Amino acid sequence: MASFNFNKLLSFVLIAFYASPALAAPRPLHGPLHAEHLTHHVQHVGRGLEVKAFYPTSTFQTFGEGIDQPMPEGFTNSSTPPSLNDSAIAFMQSQLGFDAAQVSYRVGVSREDGDFAYVNQYHDGVPFANAVANIAWKDGKVVAFGSSFVPINSTSNIADSKPTLDVNSVISTAERALDGEFNSQPPTLEYLVNEDGSVALTHVFQVQNETAGTWYEAYVCAHTGKLLSVTDFVAHASYTVLPIHKETFPEGEEILTDPQDTVASPYGWHSTNGKTISTTTTGNNVEAHVGNAVSGQTSAGDNFNVNYDATQDPSVTSNKKAAINNAFYVINTVHDFTYRYGFTEKTFNFQTYNFGKGGKGNDRVLMSVQDSSGLDNANFATPPDGQSGKCRMYIWDYTTPRRDGTMENDIPVHEMTHGVTNRMTGGGTGRCLQTTVARGLGEGWSDAMADWVSQKSATVPDFVLGTWVTNNPAGIRAYPYSTNANVNPLRYSSAAGVTEVHKIGEVWANMLHNVYAALVAARGFSATALTNPNTSEGNVVFLHIFLDSLLLQPCNPTFVSARAAWIQADKNRYNGANKCTLYRAFASRGLGVNAKDDFVDNFDVPAECA
Repeated sequence: MASFNFNKLLSFVLIAFYASPALAAPRPLHGPLHAEHLTHHVQHVGRGLEVKAFYPTSTFQTFGEGIDQPMPEGFTNSSTPPSLNDSAIAFMQSQLGFDAAQVSYRVGVSREDGDFAYVNQYHDGVPFANAVANIAWKDGKVVAFGSSFVPINSTSNIADSKPTLDVNSVISTAERALDGEFNSQPPTLEYLVNEDGSVALTHVFQVQNETAGTWYEAYVCAHTGKLLSVTDFVAHASYTVLPIHKETFPEGEEILTDPQDTVASPYGWHSTNGKTISTTTTGNNVEAHVGNAVSGQTSAGDNFNVNYDATQDPSVTSNKKAAINNAFYVINTVHDFTYRYGFTEKTFNFQTYNFGKGGKGNDRVLMSVQDSSGLDNANFATPPDGQSGKCRMYIWDYTTPRRDGTMENDIPVHEMTHGVTNRMTGGGTGRCLQTTVARGLGEGWSDAMADWVSQKSATVPDFVLGTWVTNNPAGIRAYPYSTNANVNPLRYSSAAGVTEVHKIGEVWANMLHNVYAALVAARGFSATALTNPNTSEGNVVFLHIFLDSLLLQPCNPTFVSARAAWIQADKNRYNGANKCTLYRAFASRGLGVNAKDDFVDNFDVPAECA
């Protein structure tokens, strides 16, 4: 693992250029090509630094009907049922042989489709940053288990738990190196597993640059002052977005009255306490504004009815107002329908007030429209539960006049989905989609969500992102997402050797497009899916499994473990009723039942599905 001494790294600038291989038609894999993308991610951060972050390999098992939960110490079959905390520790000890002092329960979630616990590895009272585990139960039996715990057999390869350097002595140097400022979130002391198997003691703290739109979590060795790793909370993208089912501006703006879903947003979109109603584009879920403004658009009667004029530049006042309104509407709408399907307070969503239902609160999404820090793009930063997510939307200059990405709904939908997947994977830390492959999956989920909201009937057309902002019917991806292999030839093997995360994401998103089409063909389409998750049509089933699988999958999932989580999620919620539909769709694109983490296509399905 690459590391840098702060006292030396400011004396040089490392500039690295690389070309990401374009996704091509399926090709054979020759040898173990780029296996490290499953455990690493190379990041170019701050002032020309290249940091190769390492994440221990996650193992992941699903158990179908489930296996027995070992009884925690001190409990009997006739005593009060053990808590998630006790059950998680007992299961970890039974599986990995760790003693109680090496394992600590971090957070748990109980829902109708199961119970979920997230566990950290400890040594000498200090948690591990990148050695985590997650366990899921259904009806009292363990149905899934993921772990990146590492064996610590002696103290020879693990640093002393008492720091040599005080955290305050390294913050200022880290700020210069990462070209940002410490944001005053309390630093922590955590162990970090290195690629060579050694374990470093690190000071962990956040460094932001509001102007540049960067947001890092720095891991600095508490004994040597070396920068060992960073977590990048920002997910970058490029895409397409009016009423939520309309993808692009030319489909036409509409006036919607009271579009909020009061099941998901009980106080509506303009209040955090049910008493005071804001007259700006601020509320419990979202604050939308232009750039770094401290408040949103104002309307005395909450009538935010300003039309966007595509014949004028986005920077004219009326277009700024229209963009803020659309951003506020879209992000709130995604909040509401994902809430219906399980992205709630207790599963680490974004809200200022959590109604006493779990989670930390005080973390509504901050939506920066026409942000000045970039062009032709958008991004979403996902810090841990309790800190606001931040979405930056940019102007696109492919056309004259320029166009505002906020007015193409697939772009903000894609971005908000980064917040969903980063929060629900790994228990709300924002740390568990960091390897190159896991980041790629994140891009794929975001495209797939934009695809889902744009579907209007049981007919599933090809889906293209970014057509309006680029003024190009081909959009911004290599191929349309399609069930036709002649239109989109991407298969599992197409991701072999690819390092650009959006290109990896195209493979996953196209698989999910095929899964969606298969479920709708088998079960039909619900026109009320946004607000009614309690029916059995294919688009409803798809989104349930989509979000359920995020809680099940391990930290830094692979294609194979993410697919396994989908199969187990269907088992948990629908008793496996869609197993063969799912397997056939995944297998049609090379991710069959016998696929491995080697990017070799496998087209097998279980015998009962053949």
